[in-house]
Amino acid sequence: QVQLVESGGGLVQAAGSLRLSCAASGRTLSRYAVGWFRQAPGKEREFVAAISWSDDSTAFADSVKGRFTISRDHAKNTAYLQMNSLKPEDTAVYYCAADRWGKATIDASAYDYWGQGTQVTVSS
Repeated sequence: QVQLVESGGGLVQAAGSLRLSCAASGRTLSRYAVGWFRQAPGKEREFVAAISWSDDSTAFADSVKGRFTISRDHAKNTAYLQMNSLKPEDTAVYYCAADRWGKATIDASAYDYWGQGTQVTVSS
């Protein structure tokens, strides 16, 4: 019912920046919470950031706090992950996800819809 498509990934040097976008189709994202997760080769998927729908409150993993920001544009039905001061350890496939209950959470199992992922590679 909801399709999510990530974009904006690519190759960037350490200390550089990228902005990932998560565009929704099928229905509006306005009442959904949106989360970002990432998965590196051989590693489990981990939480990165999330934003609620009701008040746009946010949460971040300790590993990205102070470097990444999450936002959303309700009118454009799109969420964003701004990544600054990138490090090689940020290299991963990044996924966006939507939670119909509208509550930002670090638990991946709470999310109902997932995008296909976009590759982010940070060189040293």
